[in-house]
Amino acid sequence: MPADAPGKRTGGWTTLATLRAQSLKAWDSGALLRELLDPTGAYPRRRPLKHPTAAGLRTEYAAAQAWAAELFAAAGPFTLETADVGRTTIGSNRLPAGAVFTTADDEIAFVGKTRYAAQFRELVVGLSAVDPGLRQWAWKRPLQLLAVGDAALTAGRVAVWLHENPAPGIYVRQLSLPGVHTKFLETHRRVVDEMAAALKRGVYGSDRVDGAAEPAVEPENAARIDAEPGDAVLGNASARTPAARFAARHGFVHPPELIRFRLLDPAMRLCGEARDLTLTAEAFRTLRLPVHTVVITENLVNFLALPDRPGAMALFGAGYGFSALRDADWLQHSYVLYWGDLDTHGFRILDQLRAAHPHVASVLMDRATLLEHRDAWGSEPSPVRAELARLTPDELALYQSLSDGEFGAAVRLEQELIGWDWALERLNPLGSWAP
Repeated sequence: MPADAPGKRTGGWTTLATLRAQSLKAWDSGALLRELLDPTGAYPRRRPLKHPTAAGLRTEYAAAQAWAAELFAAAGPFTLETADVGRTTIGSNRLPAGAVFTTADDEIAFVGKTRYAAQFRELVVGLSAVDPGLRQWAWKRPLQLLAVGDAALTAGRVAVWLHENPAPGIYVRQLSLPGVHTKFLETHRRVVDEMAAALKRGVYGSDRVDGAAEPAVEPENAARIDAEPGDAVLGNASARTPAARFAARHGFVHPPELIRFRLLDPAMRLCGEARDLTLTAEAFRTLRLPVHTVVITENLVNFLALPDRPGAMALFGAGYGFSALRDADWLQHSYVLYWGDLDTHGFRILDQLRAAHPHVASVLMDRATLLEHRDAWGSEPSPVRAELARLTPDELALYQSLSDGEFGAAVRLEQELIGWDWALERLNPLGSWAP
């Protein structure tokens, strides 16, 4: 009978590719590496193979023959168990019925990860030398350990230092450990946090390697400390940025948040003739100025170019970093305008700003402005898909249009590309500029 096209299999037979996909899934979950560290008794592991029936052999004998030959040829990392099929119909045929991996190393070799397994073992030995408690973190995060590589040993030393010095009272930059600098902690803060937590409380409450009951294992891609996007937002007074939260958790001193603003009223005096000022968030909170209009913009040129206006102030924003404004209660008594990028992130920032100051109004974030500047449209790298509950009906409709691709894929209009005459016209005393 004619053989099927190359690579084609019928009847749902378990192909070599299917078998490899099963083993890769075990690798991607971290299960194979955990077996190296803490054998569970799962090996020898038998993976059943769905094979042709006697009826299938009668109709697709050539395809079945090719299917079996591929599996027999790949044997080595695994052994094949066979079944006798078709003895009473077309004659006896020994077909693969199960693939047996003697050890986890054999299955790792089958998916081509032997080199990574060796690296994992070396890293675990190194971490255990730093502190035996870190071995449990490695058990929980085996793929993360591989991704971090040798930097995990430095992260482990930091975690041990934090465990031994729970309230250092210094700036993170003052931490004096070999290979540790500010950028290292910025890159590996999450790993250090998890390791420190493991040392502090014991990840599982008992020594996993002694055969105790197996704890729950989070997927390798599970959300972890500081992993939530947009986490440096309004409404979190105690920890406003990932770096600030890290400092607070471990007893470091963290530099205060700063707010830059311009007094647009030439007659207003705060510090002599200075009108472009930067204060700590705490000092900004205590301001008592005769300000009735505040414009928040995220573009520096727009911030610097806003014209003079009696009783007005301009604030230089920083994307999601508006948390410093949360405690400035005096803003509640001012007419506050937010001028952000015309894209999904701009609307998300507006939504989060309103979490602290619900009366904030948007300006130049409307459909007319977007359509007027079609020639300046760009592409937003990673559009937001979140539900935003604090937008006005018009804002929400435009946000949804941008999210749904009504104007094209990931359209954005950056605020600095809006024509200045168009902007000033909408910031004039007869428009939204006036309270």
